[in-house]
Amino acid sequence: MEYNREDMKKLTKREDQIMQIVWQLKEAFIRDIIDQLPEPKPHYNTVATIVKILIKKGFLKSELLGNTHQYSPAIAFEQYRAEDLMNIKEKYFENSFPKLLSHFAKDENLSQDDIDKIIEIIQSKN
Repeated sequence: MEYNREDMKKLTKREDQIMQIVWQLKEAFIRDIIDQLPEPKPHYNTVATIVKILIKKGFLKSELLGNTHQYSPAIAFEQYRAEDLMNIKEKYFENSFPKLLSHFAKDENLSQDDIDKIIEIIQSKN
């Protein structure tokens, strides 16, 4: 499923947690998702409700196998991450990549090795 930033819906914390699991597993049943969640494990119905919301939002797709549903991502992790980062750049950094990058350079206490790697990556794009 293709979407653009105008259509993208944000994930809640719990929705994101479930999507991270499904992205990692590629295909999952509700029990598979629950098995990957930390203690205390949520009730089956709670996870099933969140999965239904994720289907409605267009993040998951469902396939009926026998009498149970198997879920898989409808949106690739890389696509969601790119769109989410673009939204963060627009919302918090005046749509400026240099401002975004300088935030991480200052606030994350990057090592010289990290800075050298970033410069190498940027230079290799030209």
